[in-house]
Amino acid sequence: MLSGNIIAVTSGKGGVGKSTVSVNLALSFARMGKQVALIDLDIYGFSVPKILNITSKPRTMNGKIIPVESHGIKVMSMGFLVNGNDPVVWRGPMLGKMVEHFSNDVLWGKLDYVILDLPPGTGDIALDMHHFIPQSKEIIVTTPHPTATHVASRAGTMAIKTNHEILGVVENMAFFQPPGDEKKYFLFGKGGGDELAEQFSSRVIARLPIEPVEAGQVPSSVYSEGSVLFQHYKELADTIDKMLND
Repeated sequence: MLSGNIIAVTSGKGGVGKSTVSVNLALSFARMGKQVALIDLDIYGFSVPKILNITSKPRTMNGKIIPVESHGIKVMSMGFLVNGNDPVVWRGPMLGKMVEHFSNDVLWGKLDYVILDLPPGTGDIALDMHHFIPQSKEIIVTTPHPTATHVASRAGTMAIKTNHEILGVVENMAFFQPPGDEKKYFLFGKGGGDELAEQFSSRVIARLPIEPVEAGQVPSSVYSEGSVLFQHYKELADTIDKMLND
């Protein structure tokens, strides 16, 4: 069974960096000394194993699953249960069983934080999550672009209708700031996160910049100490920890 503070990371549409936020938030909590689980519920578009470069599979004991441990966090994903990059061809009822399976049939142990990486939108997985894990709270990830915030508002409306607390809005790709330059460039517009937060009487709890990538460097979605986004995710984890424990 899941314990601790359960935080669902959701978005209205794909491509806004929801899984990257989920992974790096989980890692930041782990660096604080917290016991953390990361559950990849993006059944069709699972990406957590790839982001964390996990190649091992979960083991079983007495009919229960032992989650994979990586970077100090416990991880479960549909990606562990399929061959390679095979597609998942499932209908709604099977999706609900997987949410219940990850919640009840995994030996999670005592946890301080559980991060749920939800699929974008308001489909079956989100509905089943609200049913099986009613105690979860939500973070909405968006970019500043009006189209992204417009679609993300549906996820927020769903959270409100199912009596889930919205912790706040994370505005990803909020701006680009070249190294050594004080000027910020708002490539995807400005103010979208604030409008979304205001709609749900919430606030923007993080504005994450676009990380500069040097020529010839392979971009990474896991941000190490010394990178611009490492500090931003640390501050996001600190903010959430104070909100939930003060």
